[in-house]
Amino acid sequence: MILLSRRSLLAIAAVVDIALHARPTPVAAKHLAQRHNLPPRHLETMLQALVRAGILKGVRGPRGGYEIARERRRITAGDIVRAAMASTGEDSMPPIPESKLVDEVIGPTVKRAGDAFLRELDGVTVDDLCRQADGIYREMPVTADFTI
Repeated sequence: MILLSRRSLLAIAAVVDIALHARPTPVAAKHLAQRHNLPPRHLETMLQALVRAGILKGVRGPRGGYEIARERRRITAGDIVRAAMASTGEDSMPPIPESKLVDEVIGPTVKRAGDAFLRELDGVTVDDLCRQADGIYREMPVTADFTI
């Protein structure tokens, strides 16, 4: 059972991918989308949310794209998930069923479990994930894009 939303899972994958590939030039959303088999439009809003959260920084211009905004060891999976959830409002949605049982028993229990899950993700840094992923994408060359 996957506890993360697709958006949160994609956000973590995008940040780790960018951390692995952003040297010496930023990663274009187009190349990121190709590696994850997604349309580039699908990523842009999520990438912008990560920029607003200070996890990524956007670089403008013909060789622009995205790079991580701070050291890999200072960004946790929990930070990324919170930014992804906040950008869609997932974090603040009330429980679907509204009842005393949900409000007083089930809701608080699920919230505690979610908080524990995020605490666990806070113990995993982008650097940890990059070390585990080292070599996965390195053999996949990205061809130059001369589109103006």
